[in-house]
Amino acid sequence: MKITVNVDCTPQEAREFMGLPNLQPMQEKVMKELEQQMLDNLGKMSPDAIMRNWMSFAPEQFQEMFKMTFGGGGNNKPTK
Repeated sequence: MKITVNVDCTPQEAREFMGLPNLQPMQEKVMKELEQQMLDNLGKMSPDAIMRNWMSFAPEQFQEMFKMTFGGGGNNKPTK
C-alpha cells in the first residue's frame, strides 16, 4: 500500500509547523554586517590606496619587493 500526502505551504509555515526557530532576523543582521565589512574593505583596494601602501616602504624595501615579485634579482645592465 502506498500513501501520498501533498502539503501546500510556504517555507515559513513549514518551519513554524516543525517548531524550528525563525532565523530571518539573525540572517538579516549578519548580511548587513557582512555588507558593511565589504564596503569598508573596498576602499583598501583602490589603486590610490595600494600605491600609498607600497610607498610606505623604505626605498630599499620597495626595491627588494619589486625584485622578488618580478624576478629581477641579478645586476643585469640593459643592452643598447
